[in-house]
Amino acid sequence: MPIPSHPALELMDQRSLAGQPFYFIIDFSGSRVELYSPEDLCTADISVTFPGELQDTATNVHSLAPKIFCTDAESLQNYAGGFHHVQENIIAGNSYLANYTRNTRIETGYTLAELYRYAKAKYKIRYKDEFVCFSPETFVEIIGEEISTQPMKGTIPADAPDAANSLLNNPKERAEHYTVVDLLRNDLSMVSAGVTVTDFQRLDRITARGKDLLGMSSRIAGTLRPEYRGKIGSIMQCLLPAGSILGAPKKKTMEIVTAAEGYRRGFYTGVCGWFDGTRLDSFVLIRFIEKDAAGQLWFKSGGGITHQSDVEAEYQEMLDKIYVPFP
Repeated sequence: MPIPSHPALELMDQRSLAGQPFYFIIDFSGSRVELYSPEDLCTADISVTFPGELQDTATNVHSLAPKIFCTDAESLQNYAGGFHHVQENIIAGNSYLANYTRNTRIETGYTLAELYRYAKAKYKIRYKDEFVCFSPETFVEIIGEEISTQPMKGTIPADAPDAANSLLNNPKERAEHYTVVDLLRNDLSMVSAGVTVTDFQRLDRITARGKDLLGMSSRIAGTLRPEYRGKIGSIMQCLLPAGSILGAPKKKTMEIVTAAEGYRRGFYTGVCGWFDGTRLDSFVLIRFIEKDAAGQLWFKSGGGITHQSDVEAEYQEMLDKIYVPFP
């Protein structure tokens, strides 16, 4: 289920074929596609940090770190309504995996610009005074003729007893990881040939809420088909929405999560990317705080649901993901 055609996607093709650098932001539904030259990004009041760039974090961040807390976390009962809708559809065979997310009201003593500055993450973006995102998850990279992605599904506290084996052998986490890897392998096959999976179920150490976690990832790569080489917009149209934050099959799962969640994701779980003239890096917009028209902040978080998921565990995971990653 590709996203709809959009004039900005055609312009992305033109610029990437010409080797012209640009940034892009695409929302979850594909209805908003924004394109910026490096010069435009500054005047548009948008800040973005990609790996390898200097992160402007304060040296005394622990004394400056804002206190972020939920002020109106929904009850387990309310969460369970959408959860059961998702799981019932999975049991009925309408979906194999669905990423169910919620919208939680929060408060903090800092502005979005300050949160962006102090947080440390693989990828960061501040979009005007509307949202800020601290993402650990790459969407796709393109270097030469190779396109690759590294979905991250499944985590466990690093200090848990026999943590690595527990994560690798957890039936629910394995099912979720296998499904996402298979989905993204199929997605990459639409635009590339010779798709292979390497580093399967690789365990990486990541930090969240001051704790070390083990995260499970795999690398999927292929060689771009001739008709897609140099066409970043066409590639994005084929691959979005990102399977790791939607589920499978995409069209039906989109209907299921939209009905279950009851709110518009907007740019949350969309994609931001940077084409430097020869190579592409992009990331999924997760770990996401949005400001509404009244100035209220909302933290959007969630996780993958399978037929093996437990409602209380998934509810707690949704709450545990409400944090700002300070170094």
